[in-house]
Amino acid sequence: MVLLRDFTENDVEKLVSILNNESVTRFLSTKIPSPYTLQDAMWWVNEGSKGELIKAISYEDEMVGCIGVYHGEFEYQKSGEIGYWLAQEYWRKGITLAAINQLVNYVFNNTGIIRLSAPVFSDNQPSMRLLLKAGFKEEAILEKAIFKNGQYYNSHIFAKLRSF
Repeated sequence: MVLLRDFTENDVEKLVSILNNESVTRFLSTKIPSPYTLQDAMWWVNEGSKGELIKAISYEDEMVGCIGVYHGEFEYQKSGEIGYWLAQEYWRKGITLAAINQLVNYVFNNTGIIRLSAPVFSDNQPSMRLLLKAGFKEEAILEKAIFKNGQYYNSHIFAKLRSF
């Protein structure tokens, strides 16, 4: 069973392990430090993850990933950006899809957000397929919008709107 919950100090070592796997972080923001240390994980558990819309993904009572929505501000107050990552050994088991569906339902039913978007690196085909399965639509491709580790990537923008 997939549950979304707050991060706890029991997750610290697992965070370090997962976020030092280059396969997991390859398409994530460089806001995530590399190498990822115990101090980084403690900060995340105690401060960084303390938003209503940032959750640990728990599978069979173990933290296996993270999902969150960053709420837009000012004229973007009705929009949010969703992001997620999952430990490599849990890929392709339907866990992230379940987490996306849970968080999208929560956001659309409990906040003023009516539009969720997700930017995806051009080489991250599994994430694109996942978003399509979750009911997102590809809206745009921003050419060479991402520059990470000396390489340019197109940014594929996916979005889902709340039904009224």
